[in-house]
Amino acid sequence: MSQQELAMDQTDIDKHKGVAALGYIIFLIPILAARDSRYAMYHANQGLVLLLVAVAINIIGMVIPIIGWLLIAPLGTIGVLILAIIGILHAVNGQSKPLPLIGGIKLLK
Repeated sequence: MSQQELAMDQTDIDKHKGVAALGYIIFLIPILAARDSRYAMYHANQGLVLLLVAVAINIIGMVIPIIGWLLIAPLGTIGVLILAIIGILHAVNGQSKPLPLIGGIKLLK
């Protein structure tokens, strides 16, 4: 377990698992429903970073002809989907593990 996982309260984790998992689909849900939960806000942050990465991949994929359309956009979208599934599984299992590659970015407190 990481130090951040140890710092989270188990009752907070148990109470907000569902809301935290929804943060990977719509990151605003944990912000609106569980603003005081460190666990839900952690996953909301991960969801926001994932959304920004998805937007960047799609913009880059649309701007670059041929390679962007055929490789960057489709493979990037698949990568984002895989990261979202990983994040949802972490949230449902009560873990606060960072997502691979992008998990160290913190935008929300």
